[in-house]
Amino acid sequence: MTTLLISDLHLDEERPDIARAFLRFLKERASQAEALYILGDFFEVWIGDDAMTPFQRSIAEALREVANQGTRIFMMHGNRDFLVGRAFCRLAGCTLLRDPSRIELNGAPVLLMHGDTLCTRDIAYMRFRRRLRNPLSTWLLRHLPLARRQQLARKWRDASRLQVRQKATEIVDVTPEEVPRIMAAHGVPTLIHGHTHRPAVHELQVDGRNARRIVLGDWNRLGWVLQVDDRGYHLDSFPIA
Repeated sequence: MTTLLISDLHLDEERPDIARAFLRFLKERASQAEALYILGDFFEVWIGDDAMTPFQRSIAEALREVANQGTRIFMMHGNRDFLVGRAFCRLAGCTLLRDPSRIELNGAPVLLMHGDTLCTRDIAYMRFRRRLRNPLSTWLLRHLPLARRQQLARKWRDASRLQVRQKATEIVDVTPEEVPRIMAAHGVPTLIHGHTHRPAVHELQVDGRNARRIVLGDWNRLGWVLQVDDRGYHLDSFPIA
């Protein structure tokens, strides 16, 4: 049995190369897998299921085609697409996961996260996130006029890109102490997340035991996928073009 995990595709009409690579990935790899997990920031921006563009709908329909072939598809919110809702999931044939989610892979517990909540040193972002992800704030956002949501999305996207360039590297990466804390709290030896765009496998100790943190890569010049099968865990990249 093969499970695939990806994150941070930031799908957008401005990057048709990434969309093409993803559709090829669905056809050639995901359709052969038992399960596909998408750990956030699947889309560059999402302002509500009611504002789904033809491009976004085509991606949902491609996911549905793979789901209809038997691949179970799971999706987690990221910081760019946290307004993805039930309507999209119904169209795409996917199940929305909580962040974090504890699952089992190869007979062992694994914690899945998008990863932004691990960056606790970014105090301004964490404060902004708490306000924005409050259920009342989310409800209000979904009910704003479409033009206003589009304006806010552009503003937040531009601000996010600027902050990433300006902030120190250690601030936009995970807080080292937060990783073993949350892994111990959930009783897992493996944590898988995205968000930081720093693909790697990190070995660490949690409560005196060997553990690992696997960081998924963003899709830009390369696509990244973590494959889990009877041979173990394999973090691989491939050309987008």
